Amino acid sequence: MLKVSVCVGSSCHLKGSYNVIQTFQQIIEEDKLYDKIEMEAQFCMRACQRGVSVTVDSEVISVSPETAREIFYASILSRIK
Repeated sequence: MLKVSVCVGSSCHLKGSYNVIQTFQQIIEEDKLYDKIEMEAQFCMRACQRGVSVTVDSEVISVSPETAREIFYASILSRIK
């Protein structure tokens, strides 16, 4: 199972982490990936200047609400298929 952590610290929250989480959860539902991806919220990943920080397999990726869907397919889904 692939673990995906989305930062919900102050800076990432202000940059739209809630929207990123919603988008990721929507894709997981649409594509029925419940048994392949484990999502969690995490406080401060120490990459505040990069946007909403998302950790996938210990790699920190910068995401915005506008790029969440594209990044999910390119950087997350590609690791499980």
